[in-house]
Amino acid sequence: MEETSERTVSLRRESEGVYVATNAAGAELTFGHNSGGFGSVELLLVAILGCSSTDADVMTTRRVEPEHFEVTAVADKVSGGADGAILRDIRLTFDLRFPEGDDGDKARARVGAALKTAHEKTCTVSRTVEHGARVTFIDANNYDG
Repeated sequence: MEETSERTVSLRRESEGVYVATNAAGAELTFGHNSGGFGSVELLLVAILGCSSTDADVMTTRRVEPEHFEVTAVADKVSGGADGAILRDIRLTFDLRFPEGDDGDKARARVGAALKTAHEKTCTVSRTVEHGARVTFIDANNYDG
């Protein structure tokens, strides 16, 4: 049975090229091309990394802590084409290492299944990007009439 729950994030402009996003819990994230931090495209990649990494972490580290857990996202940003600005070919590389021994062996044996589950079922962010969710832009002030 399909369940739906709404998620809301708001954004305010702090200054030229600097924005603050706020979630329903009140947490804030400053970003933008003049913020000295992450840009919007990088945040999209962070969201994909965070979602998929969390899923992989939960499934592989039940018995043992990893010795190394690093995930990298790389994407091709295409501008000026018929589709406008877009990311293509988003690739995630999972570099997960576990200690020697039975528990480490069990964790290593779960990596493939964890990545498959995150990719095919549980990572809402990457699945939304892959399935192309509709995005609607609404002018709250109806400036166009």
